[in-house]
Amino acid sequence: MGKAVINGIPVEFEPGMTILEVARKVQVRIPTLCKHPDLPPSAGCGICVVKVKGSNKMLRACCTPMEENMQIITHDPDIVQARRTVVELILSNHPNDCLTCGRNQNCELQTMIADFAIREEEFKKIVPNLPVDNTTGTVVLEPPKCIKCGRCVEVCQNMQDVWALSFLDRGVDTRISPAGDIKLGDSPCVRCGQCSAHCPTGAIFENDDTTLVWKALQDSEKYCVVQIAPAVRVAVGEGFGYEPGTNLTGKLYSLLRRLGFKAVFDTNFAADLTIMEEASEFVERFVNKKGPLPLITTCCPAWVDFMEKFDSDMIEHFSSAKSPQEMLSALAKTYYAQKIGVDPQKIFMVSIMPCTAKKYEIHRSKEMFTAGNQNTDVSITTRELIRMIRQAGVDFAELPDEGADSLLGDYTGAGVIFGATGGVMEAALRTAYYFVTKENLPKVEFEAVRGLKGVKETTVTIKGTDIRIAVAHGLGNVQSVINKVRAAKEKGEPLPYHFIEVMACPGGCVGGGGQPYGVTDEVRRARAKGVYADDESKTLRCSHENPYVQKLYQDFLGKPLGEKSHHLLHTKYQPQPEYRK
Repeated sequence: MGKAVINGIPVEFEPGMTILEVARKVQVRIPTLCKHPDLPPSAGCGICVVKVKGSNKMLRACCTPMEENMQIITHDPDIVQARRTVVELILSNHPNDCLTCGRNQNCELQTMIADFAIREEEFKKIVPNLPVDNTTGTVVLEPPKCIKCGRCVEVCQNMQDVWALSFLDRGVDTRISPAGDIKLGDSPCVRCGQCSAHCPTGAIFENDDTTLVWKALQDSEKYCVVQIAPAVRVAVGEGFGYEPGTNLTGKLYSLLRRLGFKAVFDTNFAADLTIMEEASEFVERFVNKKGPLPLITTCCPAWVDFMEKFDSDMIEHFSSAKSPQEMLSALAKTYYAQKIGVDPQKIFMVSIMPCTAKKYEIHRSKEMFTAGNQNTDVSITTRELIRMIRQAGVDFAELPDEGADSLLGDYTGAGVIFGATGGVMEAALRTAYYFVTKENLPKVEFEAVRGLKGVKETTVTIKGTDIRIAVAHGLGNVQSVINKVRAAKEKGEPLPYHFIEVMACPGGCVGGGGQPYGVTDEVRRARAKGVYADDESKTLRCSHENPYVQKLYQDFLGKPLGEKSHHLLHTKYQPQPEYRK
């Protein structure tokens, strides 16, 4: 441990720590706009300047390593004035439309301007006249609001390995854009939304579909139903002062009825159903040798889009099971409609997801249409739901807990852990073990697939047979796993894995691109902890034990991988070879 002094306070530090990181150890907050805990420093904004005793220079704290015996000053009149000037310069290149911005009251630049009490603009305005790009239908790009911090470019290129965004031009004309200055909808973008989750301003944000939901709720001809994803329940509370990871499932059920939905379902139920189909698919391939291994999960629409673009040679390995969102929506317009005697054409399904890519998934192929119309009519993010709650004037914290509509709402512990990286794999293994042995696992937790390590590899033994598995989250971690499979196939060697789970977003759905802003690994862990606590609280923790899923097969579907299941619950994939790297 090294020793130094910050603002007269002695501090110890590990080699390689930056001044910014060390300052936090002694409760000193150095302001910055470009640095995010997920990302390496870019030193792009220059707001984090500090002084070192014995030097006239100001150093950028985000990228300067702390050295032995350094004496750092983080706040004095000169430093405050320098930071204020930098913020004023950024403001001179930024539009003044906060009131109509998607990040109003939740913008890091807006907060910084308030902190520095900037009331007048000292520099001439030079705001670029650049068009809005909403061609993806999921995330909206507004280049005039970009402060050139580089977060989105770092996320897209290096964390996600998509390379849809880059910097174009130089100097004052620098701007974010897809390479080649094409539209975002024509770029390799996979709609994961991690750019919007990391953007400090309103330069990138989710396409807001809340007006479509309000309009449907006011339409007497529509029978509005809703579903909520596993990760939403442990994050939505952050918009109302709750700690990350607080499970508000019961309040959400109550809220959605207050908003006017006639039935409240839970995507966790469909997660149990997904496992019934996906675990059956794995057993068919692994035990009965019907299909190639490894089996690769397909619950994540951003990953599916990525696969079709960059790894389309792996399509034969992909599970054909639809995502839980699409399974539940298909059943709402068939099974549920029959049960209650409502015309399927009148059912309007709204899904609340932690994900921006779900907005794309609902119309990505003809398999997403059932009973003559789209399965999921509108998909909104956790952030959009928070806005709807505020618009409705509901005192969310004081709502009583209620239950879901059980027909498509009751779930096991396995269903809720879909929200965290490794959860799909863990849930599938619990049921695959039962399908093979006709016995439940004595211990259902698979600790080796949990946590935030980018790629998790382990071997699970079922009745003397080893199953090699891998779990990858964050698209930048996926290629190493896929390349191992590809190399083994080309060389005719034994496969490195039999089963692979992929989630596009770091941490899985708890870190989804549509979750509340301010995500860090600490927040991801807290949200995941809430998901696993929900699992542990359940009497039934394996998907095949869900009595409503069992009844669904008895009354309607027949059996997993059966003819009706295949028609309603499975899909196909389309290669997009023009994107191959």
